Amino acid sequence: MKKFDLVIKNGTVVTASDMFSADLGVKDGKIAAIAENIEADADEVFDAAGKLVLPGALDVHTHLAMPFGGTISSDSYLSGTRAAACGGVTTVFDYPVQHTGETIRGVIAEKKAVLEKEACVDFASHCCITDLSDGAIIEEMEEAVKEGITSFKCFLVYKKEGWMVSDGTLAKLMLRAKELGAMINVHAENPDLIDMYTEQFLKEGKTSAWYHYMSRPEFVEAEADKRAVHWSRHLDAPLYLVHMADKEGLEACIQAKEEGAPVFVETCPQYLEFTCDVYKREDGRNFVCSPPIKGQESQDALWKAIKNGSIDTVATDHCPFQSYEKDWGRDDFTKIPNGCSGIENLYPYMLDAANSGKISFSRAVELCSTNPAKIFGCDQKGSIAVGKDADIVIYDKDKDFTISVDTMHSDCDHTIWEGKKLHGYPVRTFLRGNVVYADGEFKGTPGMGRFVKRSPRKLK
Repeated sequence: MKKFDLVIKNGTVVTASDMFSADLGVKDGKIAAIAENIEADADEVFDAAGKLVLPGALDVHTHLAMPFGGTISSDSYLSGTRAAACGGVTTVFDYPVQHTGETIRGVIAEKKAVLEKEACVDFASHCCITDLSDGAIIEEMEEAVKEGITSFKCFLVYKKEGWMVSDGTLAKLMLRAKELGAMINVHAENPDLIDMYTEQFLKEGKTSAWYHYMSRPEFVEAEADKRAVHWSRHLDAPLYLVHMADKEGLEACIQAKEEGAPVFVETCPQYLEFTCDVYKREDGRNFVCSPPIKGQESQDALWKAIKNGSIDTVATDHCPFQSYEKDWGRDDFTKIPNGCSGIENLYPYMLDAANSGKISFSRAVELCSTNPAKIFGCDQKGSIAVGKDADIVIYDKDKDFTISVDTMHSDCDHTIWEGKKLHGYPVRTFLRGNVVYADGEFKGTPGMGRFVKRSPRKLK
């Protein structure tokens, strides 16, 4: 019997803190050895000379097969996780929604049954909680945490959809999560201001995609960011703010973090690459997401926080819709399904930023892999280390790549990243030592993804 199933030789290993030359030995889906030279006693040997060897990314914010805006997001669990694998993402977090009368574990189990058949990479779930009316959800959270579901989401918007929670409900959930070593994730925008502006613009006949942004400008997001941070500070309860897009709210988070509050901040590639000017374009509706992409000042603040460590993670909020569905809002921005693609672009985009010197490669790994794994209790993920899952990405720093819908592996018929040129690109992805992507082609199998049981946070 050979000592290893796979040996990766001659590469440069990148961790969240270091870069060094080493060989990797993989056995039974785990990294079994890291050494200067490993004899090629293996079923497969991959020569990574001249290339970087990275831990697989975790996209901790996606909405696959999600009903929204009168339709369903265009990527199924199969196509979404296939695209993930082809972009170097080896673990995907989904956001199933608990509605009135439903239980957390029931909602998760329903989605898990589909994922076990379709997932091409490993998977986990946050659960969006919308209803506490019968009191059972608060009690059920304990059992959910024991089963490895250690994070829950609250919307401070989407009243009409029935998803929005009150401040009282948010506080109850944050305190319960604190007791259990769990985390509450929050989508923060002020719904009353959005409704006020939306009504005004429609009355004035201002219906283009630009008014999606104008109805949800920076300060509308910032107020809700600051409110959520306020509860985190005064309840001393952990808070994870998803898809941070505005400078003012970000500054409130940074101040709270500096004062020791358990606040974590996520942003998304679309906020780092584009500004609100995209909503003035002919195809502006394709960029409609919530919160919307903001102005240059906010983008500059996000990049500053990316560089200095104030932002903890980068994820995608992947929730694409087909062009014809986006076209429903050609003459009425309120009819545009909210969401953009990005699951396949996350790691390549952040690694391109590293390759150009904007950030270090270690920082890209920290943002996309190590921090997400650590924050959400994925103990076997997020780093190149002996004993961890062999979720490994081989990155060619010299490979030029232009993003196009024709070369993506999503089921969506367009991408907001069309024409984006990247210097450097992943050339191979291993999921627990198995090749799932190689040189532009998906090589995995639907159903090979496994549920990631997560560990709770350590209680004080």
